[in-house]
Amino acid sequence: LSTWSQGELLALAEPTVESTMGMEEDMTVNTTVKISTVGKITFLDSEFRYTLFPVFYSVVFVLGLIANSYVLFVLQSLRNTKAMSEIRIYMANLTVADLLFVCALPFWIGYYHHRGDWLYGDFLCRITGAFFFINTYCSILFLAAISVNRYWAITRPLDAALSEHWCRGVAVTMVIWVFTLSMSVPNLLETGIQVDMNNGSRCFEGYHHKSDDEKRRVATIHLIIVGCFALVFFLVVVCNLLIARTLLAQSPTQTRGSSSYMPRGVKGQALQMLCAVVGVFVVCFLPHHVVQGPWTLAVLEIKEGWGSMAWGERTKQWLNDAHQVTLMLMGLNCLLDPVVYCFATRKFRLYIKDHLKKVGRGKGCSETAITHMSLVECKNVSQRLHTNLCNEMKL
Repeated sequence: LSTWSQGELLALAEPTVESTMGMEEDMTVNTTVKISTVGKITFLDSEFRYTLFPVFYSVVFVLGLIANSYVLFVLQSLRNTKAMSEIRIYMANLTVADLLFVCALPFWIGYYHHRGDWLYGDFLCRITGAFFFINTYCSILFLAAISVNRYWAITRPLDAALSEHWCRGVAVTMVIWVFTLSMSVPNLLETGIQVDMNNGSRCFEGYHHKSDDEKRRVATIHLIIVGCFALVFFLVVVCNLLIARTLLAQSPTQTRGSSSYMPRGVKGQALQMLCAVVGVFVVCFLPHHVVQGPWTLAVLEIKEGWGSMAWGERTKQWLNDAHQVTLMLMGLNCLLDPVVYCFATRKFRLYIKDHLKKVGRGKGCSETAITHMSLVECKNVSQRLHTNLCNEMKL
């Protein structure tokens, strides 16, 4: 080694042109392989949604914006009506949740119009995804709160008429919002965009960049949400069955002066209300949560361990098609919620009827309907109090 000159040692240390070209070729090959691997990512897709969803969501956007804006107007007009404070709080917040979803619909319409290519940036993808989640689970929880409130109002009408329970309504509302917003935080913190093989930006579709452990955490969260929905749905069904039993158990021979007397028309409207609430759950929410569990495992494609399922390609496609249909059905809830309001309270119906009559005659909205409802309400409360006092005196 001592006989070698310093120049010869430096020459040996420097890469030759041939070796440099070889290294560049190796880097090019490796880069090509990586890009090809990423480019081969395919998303489970359903072609029919690119035709159906833009039309469907356009109709939901127009009708939902009109219906829910009008509901807020009616609820604001009824703000001074007695015995409506608690349920009015639930209705107003449910309407706000519906309007959040409706306001996000133009972006989803554009997304499906461009065949699953999100053009609005990652931030708006996160926001609209969070709005969809918030609307779904705020609707479920507020409809459950309305069911419990109506059960209490029908089984204990005198207590419901004499008390406003504003504080309870605010407390329940805060719990629902805090719970729903905290559950939607992951949608806001993590990127919602993934790029498919056609260089299109998918919004909240696919989990290809996650490891198996991360996918198992996603599956666990989804299954917990499905389990929580099952508990809430059970509560709603039980409340409405108890309401129906109370109404149907009323003897047809009961006198008008009885404290538990309920006119036939009111009884029919109460039964329609519970059918409407259960109907919204069965049509809008139940199908999605039945499909959600197996669809999640099919899309995650966990390779080994818990959650790994040997799904066939036809089964995966069927699950994805069913999942897309249930997503569309969930969008109907912002149109069906105002129907529930009409059946939930007599005051809401009376105000709408009176207001529509005045609009039909070309007159503006007035306080006549509210005054009439307050007088009727005071008369009914007085009759119930008088009946109860007479019964106590007889005892």
